[in-house]
Amino acid sequence: MHLPPMMADEGEEGALPQSMLAKFLEARTILIFGGIDQKLAERVSAQMLYLDHLSDAPIKIILNSPGGHVESGDTIHDLISYVRSPVAVIGTGWVASAGTHIFLGAAKEHRYCLPNTRFLIHQPSGGAGGRASDIEIQAHEIVKMRERLAQVISKATGQDIERVRQDIDRDYWMTTDEAKDYGILGKVIRTADEVQF
Repeated sequence: MHLPPMMADEGEEGALPQSMLAKFLEARTILIFGGIDQKLAERVSAQMLYLDHLSDAPIKIILNSPGGHVESGDTIHDLISYVRSPVAVIGTGWVASAGTHIFLGAAKEHRYCLPNTRFLIHQPSGGAGGRASDIEIQAHEIVKMRERLAQVISKATGQDIERVRQDIDRDYWMTTDEAKDYGILGKVIRTADEVQF
């Protein structure tokens, strides 16, 4: 399988070689590890769209992330339902902040995690700086983003919007059992065979 150039991250420290990425793509599996940023969103988006172009067979995303840039997370979250291929997300390690946002892009029955995964929801944060008028604009945008994310969490989990607003006011960590009760997680799995489409 020939990979488009933007899928080959071989020059970066800790990046997987192109040959290994090709093997994951042959298995229709995408890896999201680490902070969510624009570069990662571009790579993951390219891989999802490429696999969807090849066929509408299921795609698996393995996710371990502390979060990061919200709008980069938005791109991946939205593409999960945009592509024709059904997408399952398998959380491992931690699924936090913008990582949880990506996780919630999959249908609940396609949201899996391995046994030792932790989940985090919270409100967006920002490092506002500059003139007072610019800081005011940034603060207003963060408030709008906070409400938008609360609405996404509420819709994806079935939780009352007031509860979600209260829960994301501070860091809200969850075990797998707590995430399942909350509606974030569909199923804890131990083997790849348990991922069903």
